[in-house]
Amino acid sequence: MSTLTRNRNIEHWDAENIAAWEAGGKDVATRNLIWSVFAEHVGFSIWSIWSVMVLFMPTDKFGIDTAGKFFLVAMPTLVGAILRIPYTVATARFGGRNWTIFSAVLLLIPTLLTLYFINQPGTSYTTFLIVAAFAGFGGGNFASSMTNINAFYPQRLKGWALGLNAGGGNIGVPVIQLVGLLVIATLGNSYASLICAIYLVLIALAGVGAALYMDNLRNQKADLSYMITALKVPQSWAIAFLYIGTFGSFIGYSFAFGQVLQISFKAGGDSAAQAALHAAQIAFIGPLLGSLARPYGGKWADRIGGGRVTFYAFGAMMAAAVLVAVASTIGDSHGGVPTGGVMAALVLGFIALFVLSGIGNGSVTKIIPSVFDAKSKSLDVGPASRAAWAQNTSGALIGFVGAVGALGGVGINLVLRSSYAATASATTAFWVFMAFYVLCALVTWAVFLRRPSLRSVDSAVIAEAEAFVLEAEHSEPSGAASSGTAAAPSASTSARA
Repeated sequence: MSTLTRNRNIEHWDAENIAAWEAGGKDVATRNLIWSVFAEHVGFSIWSIWSVMVLFMPTDKFGIDTAGKFFLVAMPTLVGAILRIPYTVATARFGGRNWTIFSAVLLLIPTLLTLYFINQPGTSYTTFLIVAAFAGFGGGNFASSMTNINAFYPQRLKGWALGLNAGGGNIGVPVIQLVGLLVIATLGNSYASLICAIYLVLIALAGVGAALYMDNLRNQKADLSYMITALKVPQSWAIAFLYIGTFGSFIGYSFAFGQVLQISFKAGGDSAAQAALHAAQIAFIGPLLGSLARPYGGKWADRIGGGRVTFYAFGAMMAAAVLVAVASTIGDSHGGVPTGGVMAALVLGFIALFVLSGIGNGSVTKIIPSVFDAKSKSLDVGPASRAAWAQNTSGALIGFVGAVGALGGVGINLVLRSSYAATASATTAFWVFMAFYVLCALVTWAVFLRRPSLRSVDSAVIAEAEAFVLEAEHSEPSGAASSGTAAAPSASTSARA
């Protein structure tokens, strides 16, 4: 059946059915993963578009100081974090394909607004804040994409699949920064609107690709009731906290790295245009390597456990943060003018933080389905119902964890803003970040390493989960996936797909 006429709805999907998976299920999952990655990739680019736009906004022309720019790029981070909650349940409510199309088209709003206002230097700061806030639409795409792909893949492959999906999305940050570098290097820092024009084309491609090649899983469930159930499990809050340290670091540094570099280059004697170019030449490297590292964090977590990989990642992030803080301290001792060695240490430390946060992103994401798969073993229901509960609950939690983690990005930009406003330096902020990684490592050890079993849970939570699963079974029509009769996909669905 052709792409244009095939059925886009898969009624019964069970990724754990190995025979059906090998018979065609993995091809369907791969096709959806590819276009999910592309749509999320574009979403991340739009979410981070203002981290590029500020390089095109010299203070003497736009009247926005360093502290103001940090707050400006924090605005889309905050909005994106909030939107991740409703975006999490959207794929189950409307279908993964349908929501991907809608969320892609929605990106036209911030892109068109940015295209117009970036050419208006006399625009008020409040207006710029509002326009930047609309870029938060791109941040919500992560939650819906991850929840959707979580449903497509079996437990044994979730670490790699979720890491690849998230990493491919994360790489949208360095890609738009590379586009910004290309524009600055070839045309100068007065052509920011060209970046927006390029992304209007990519947004259209994401929407069309999702419409033609993605599917809706009609037995997927990730409503708010599942999220509430997930939040009653204590480990869920620990995971959300750790995600602040991993994803929060990645997105926060992604938005701030270019500005930190630009400030440093200006302190070294560059003009505004030179500083913007030099910052753009380096800023994309960290997010790029961090994005590429993320799938491997998930893959290593599949092999040796998410808790171990996360603990090692935070230990290394402490060392990298110390390197950055010491380099910044030495720079301060020279009157804020960084020497070549100081700049090299600063850049290397930041790049290490990006790579390590990417690895931690993948490993923490893997912990989520692992926790609920382990806890589902305590439910006194059938195997298919346990698997469905674990999948739906972990899918719902991914959005909440993503929202909390994104707030870490807001925190990084606000801490940097306060540090620059109070001391005209980022040194204090770097020491704060290092102390936070120490705390994250301790939480990882206490919750996921000191207690090797994840199955223990309060009896009241077990009883509530069992009642929840049984109620869901009774509310479904016969033949639904939780009855244990579903395949991934069934023979007829496989032929259509």
